[in-house]
Amino acid sequence: MSLNRSEKQAVIDEVTGLAAKAQTLVMAEYRGITVADMTRLRSQARDKGVNLSVLKNTLARRAVAGSAFEVVSDQMTGPLIYGFSTDAVAAAKVVADFAKTNDKLVIRGGAFAGKSLDVNGVKQLANIPSKEVLLAQLCGLLMSPMSRTAVVLGALAAKKGGGAADAPAAAEAVAA
Repeated sequence: MSLNRSEKQAVIDEVTGLAAKAQTLVMAEYRGITVADMTRLRSQARDKGVNLSVLKNTLARRAVAGSAFEVVSDQMTGPLIYGFSTDAVAAAKVVADFAKTNDKLVIRGGAFAGKSLDVNGVKQLANIPSKEVLLAQLCGLLMSPMSRTAVVLGALAAKKGGGAADAPAAAEAVAA
């Protein structure tokens, strides 16, 4: 079923809006994937905030023209599914994780920060921890010197004998 001119323009406008908000685009070939597997992939993508779309390549090329994703317009050939995400790693993570369990989904490439990514680039992007994990690691690094200082001070107070009862309270106050 072909689209008329106004329907094509609506698709282009929608994808242009997605591309304007997104940080990452991942493209994968979906030839041979069952409907059940595709439904499962779309569900996983929705849960992670990724918009997956099967588009005509000519419409996708027109939609990304003038955006940061224009660098991959020459790779838009064949039956592709396009994943756009505002989170820098979400689209790559969803597609790469699904491709590990389903050999019919073949990652073709992507774009991030105006640069074209090959298959290995998409996989490397997928291996970056999420923003929440990185923030937790940073918080742990910042807290580590303070908690070590509290332990040392507590041990020093216990060794001198005068503040054995105050040492755990001081350690808790510094850790909090």
